[in-house]
Amino acid sequence: MNVIVNLQEKQKEKQLKYERKMLRELSLKTLRSNIRDAFQMQELHRQYEDYCIELGIESYLLGARYSKFGYYGESFFDVKYRALEEEQQLTETLFQFLTSMTMREIKLQDEELLFESCQQFIGLWWQEGYEKGERRYRLKLH
Repeated sequence: MNVIVNLQEKQKEKQLKYERKMLRELSLKTLRSNIRDAFQMQELHRQYEDYCIELGIESYLLGARYSKFGYYGESFFDVKYRALEEEQQLTETLFQFLTSMTMREIKLQDEELLFESCQQFIGLWWQEGYEKGERRYRLKLH
């Protein structure tokens, strides 16, 4: 008797396994220091930091998922363009969280700087995930 395999479940298992492997290469210490640098704060409220870490990890894993396209010959910019919509969603989510949680009114200029900081933070971790993921593909570690 043959066993029926659900391909979606199999694909999801494979993706989770790959993400676990990628997360082993991620340093929380580096991520935390990058958050402080990106948002120019020495002391960041724990709630802000946790959410930034969560979205940084999501961005890292997004870059890792898209790294297979770079391995198969697409240029970095083509892959970046392919992931642009998801990356922008992460950026806007982080920005909305940070602006909604502040107790004081944010000036328009400060708001623009905060949005740019969010873009740079998400973009940096997307690129980090992309580079490490592409390296794993080249070394056949995926």
